[in-house]
Amino acid sequence: MPRPVPLMRGEFFVEWPQVCSSVREQARTLNLEEAMANYWRTAWCRHLLAVSMALFCLLHNTMDVHARPANMSSLKDKNNPTSKEENEILPPDHLNGMKLEMDGHINKDFHQEVFLGKEMEEFEEDSEPRRNRNKLIDIFSKVDFNKDKSVSAKEMQRWIVEKTEEHFQEAVRENKMSFHAVDPDGDGHVTWDEYRVKFLASKGFNKKEMADKIKNSEELKVDEETQEVLESLKDRWFQADNPPADQLLNEEEFLSFLHPEHSKGMLKYMVKEIVRDLDQDSDKKLTLSEFISLPMGTVENQQAQDIDDDWVRERKKEFEEVIDGNHDGIVTMEELQEYMDPMNEYNALNEAKQMIAVADENQNHNLELEEILKYSEYFTGSKLMDYARNVHEEF
Repeated sequence: MPRPVPLMRGEFFVEWPQVCSSVREQARTLNLEEAMANYWRTAWCRHLLAVSMALFCLLHNTMDVHARPANMSSLKDKNNPTSKEENEILPPDHLNGMKLEMDGHINKDFHQEVFLGKEMEEFEEDSEPRRNRNKLIDIFSKVDFNKDKSVSAKEMQRWIVEKTEEHFQEAVRENKMSFHAVDPDGDGHVTWDEYRVKFLASKGFNKKEMADKIKNSEELKVDEETQEVLESLKDRWFQADNPPADQLLNEEEFLSFLHPEHSKGMLKYMVKEIVRDLDQDSDKKLTLSEFISLPMGTVENQQAQDIDDDWVRERKKEFEEVIDGNHDGIVTMEELQEYMDPMNEYNALNEAKQMIAVADENQNHNLELEEILKYSEYFTGSKLMDYARNVHEEF
């Protein structure tokens, strides 16, 4: 008996006798062409199922079943909002010049933000190195207030406060546009219902339909995620409503709603929210283990483990060396609020000392131009090539 001839179709093989048997069965009720077509459709579906199962097994075996939630804040694109309208009216996840993000993650750009201020955007990764070097030299000359060719901790502290104020003023300017977006009639006040309609419209819901439902106190019938966001925003809205509470926000109150760093009361609210999310035993304090535990989020595979481990190390160092002021192993809300306050001059001095310590190679507790240029990536986020040759040329 001759050996069955394998027949190839696409990327898999079938035995010709199997084809003939299947086709003969179907040919009794269908014509030959239809029978052949049905056979190949069935075989192709089986092939796809087999490939899918193989891929599933492969992924399952390579995935760490005990993988921890990854730090997603570091992966966020801070300059790519979901929509212009949403970006105008939603509180930002990232606040320039703040040590922690809104979700409690450490702000990885903090050093650059308080050193560069509004000039931060000019230092991009793909910028021409010589141009960035000249900018950095110019900044050094401004930080060096007494012109002795070195930067002291006091001079750096003064500079940090000045740059933080620049971020504050930028937030005020942006708030004017955002407030106008939610206050189209220009009466200087916005109700929660007006804001809610604007928010839902930015999420793709029909604006008129939502406005009518809210006016008639009807159920909105939104998805669970949108409802959770609405409840969080409502709580935040009423926290920003200064006494006597009237459920209306003026422009200044709306600024606190979007940027809690502009109000002591809203900064305290932000701290409470962060503690609530991290506090596992509900004692309204944070231990080291609570602060470094990864927040709930998307479970990633082993590749995300390294990112998470770096994140844990950073938080442990920040907790022990900076936030826990009395080194008792416990961070209270008061300690966290003091740490979070961007206009706290004592914090600015500590930050200045830390920044100097990173680049102070000659250990004189000051920074020279050569040191800042060498550690440019820390201060600006950009590497400057051939810094030593450039310094030599400069002098």
